[in-house]
Amino acid sequence: MYGTVTTATLKGSAEQLRSAAEEWAMKRPAPGFRREEILIGDDGRSVVAAVFFDSREDYERLADDPEQDTWWSGQMAPLLSDVTWTDGSWQEPLTPG
Repeated sequence: MYGTVTTATLKGSAEQLRSAAEEWAMKRPAPGFRREEILIGDDGRSVVAAVFFDSREDYERLADDPEQDTWWSGQMAPLLSDVTWTDGSWQEPLTPG
């Protein structure tokens, strides 16, 4: 699997962020998209999102899509600041025992 980890500072509410992420998942089905997990820090402002795709090619196809940029700029950018992305290959999860 391939994907990204995004870190940011929340400018809107956690509910607005979740709603925008859910809307994207429903209205913009992306080939190879598996899931997104969002962590809101105990401070209520720190955000970490992990996004999983089947392959690097699927991820890059979406990242290079001008419609994705338009959606991000209109829906997510107003809710977040200080955004960074770290792209890479997800390793097998570690499990106890």
